[in-house]
Amino acid sequence: MKKKTRNKVIAVVALVVIVLIGYFSFFKKDVAEDKTVKVGIMSGSKESTKIWDSVAKTAKDKYNINLKFVRFTDYNQPNTALVNGDVDINAFQHYAFLNEWNEANNADLQAIGDILVSPIRLYSKKHTDVKDIPNKGTIAVPNDTSNESRALYVLESAGLIKLDTKAGALATVKDVIENPKDLTIKELDGSQTASALSSVDAAVVNNDFSVPAGLTNKEVIATEALNENSKQWINIIVARKEDKDNKLYQDVVKAYQTKETEDLFAKLYPEKGTIPAWNLKLK
Repeated sequence: MKKKTRNKVIAVVALVVIVLIGYFSFFKKDVAEDKTVKVGIMSGSKESTKIWDSVAKTAKDKYNINLKFVRFTDYNQPNTALVNGDVDINAFQHYAFLNEWNEANNADLQAIGDILVSPIRLYSKKHTDVKDIPNKGTIAVPNDTSNESRALYVLESAGLIKLDTKAGALATVKDVIENPKDLTIKELDGSQTASALSSVDAAVVNNDFSVPAGLTNKEVIATEALNENSKQWINIIVARKEDKDNKLYQDVVKAYQTKETEDLFAKLYPEKGTIPAWNLKLK
């Protein structure tokens, strides 16, 4: 082979090698930067969807993270999905629910960021004041341990019942020591309390279900007060224990805890039915 021809062959081979190296380097980089996080959330309101759509945009624009949402219809599903690895993190519960679930399921899921708090409310389509609830009336409450407790405290603050519990302790219907109107407290799945309003005098309804049910402030007859005991009711982003310091998931928390998200809360919830919690000062 002539020297000139040989040099051409070497040059072509070198060019091919450079192109291949560049291609595989780009491909490797592209794969490395394809960061997807599966987030378990409740199938809820349009407002909640808009919040998460905004967070997803921030996560993509600022951290190059793609959020993939896995939606659930009841509170029993998202933590099991997290333990099983079907989602990477979830965002649907407050501290009290998480603590109770961990204990009941011998698990150790961890909160990695505060997101919001929704003061729970007592709704009625039959009465405009708690004083109008008749003797032997019926009130529906969520039947899961933490939210039932929260509902009972709302009934107590409204003057309907009196509880015998230690400060901050979870209450059950067995802790009711005074019930002057001899009310029936009907325990239902949280997703059913809103639909029960047509057949009961009042119902405590979580925000996940009140907004989709079309409930407004017009039906509210009592609202939970926010105070130093409200920390347990703050909703959180949760991860498996081994992932609590995972930078990818911490960046999702940062994408949520922004001024933009805070402003969106103010726009979507002008009556402050749900408020951001990461800078919340409780007294």
